Amino acid sequence: MPDELQSILVQNGGTVTTAQANAVGISNERLRLLIKSGILERVSFGVYVLPNEFIDKMYIAQLQRSKIIYSHETALFLHDLTDRDPLNYSVTVPTGYNAARLRNDGFTVFTIKRELHGLGKMELTTMFGHTVATYSMERTICDCLRSRNQMDIAVVTNAVKRYSLRKDKNLNTLMRMAETFQVAKPLQNYLEVLL
Repeated sequence: MPDELQSILVQNGGTVTTAQANAVGISNERLRLLIKSGILERVSFGVYVLPNEFIDKMYIAQLQRSKIIYSHETALFLHDLTDRDPLNYSVTVPTGYNAARLRNDGFTVFTIKRELHGLGKMELTTMFGHTVATYSMERTICDCLRSRNQMDIAVVTNAVKRYSLRKDKNLNTLMRMAETFQVAKPLQNYLEVLL
């Protein structure tokens, strides 16, 4: 295996995209030969892993779709604001994004105005050590309150409770976000009970 490709695989936990390989001079034909010889496995369109490497579905989806931001139950999980492993990954995309393939792949998709899509965006590490885009705890709480009719109310209540106990919480940011997303009143109702 070429050293350049080996370097990318080490940096990305055993995963490489066609674009990353092409950028270091590895052609698509060479990738095809590496797959044929069993050195790499194709796990998705344009995404390859080393054999026996555990496939991090969150990371692979992020590699394929740079506009997705993990949100709602998935973001709660990444922030340790819930004990529930998400059955389907929840993502938020800007209005106008064609989410049909995401839904077909089992994702729960939320849309929001383009100007609000990046608000509160940050990066967190999946349980397999890969970095993915997600929303801050404060944005996630507001998203869950906005979508509370589509979510298990016990999950939302537990998330707000866990957030209120965190040392790294920022109530000022939370209140500003709540006003931006028009959930200040429901948030106050939750916080009055918990604080």
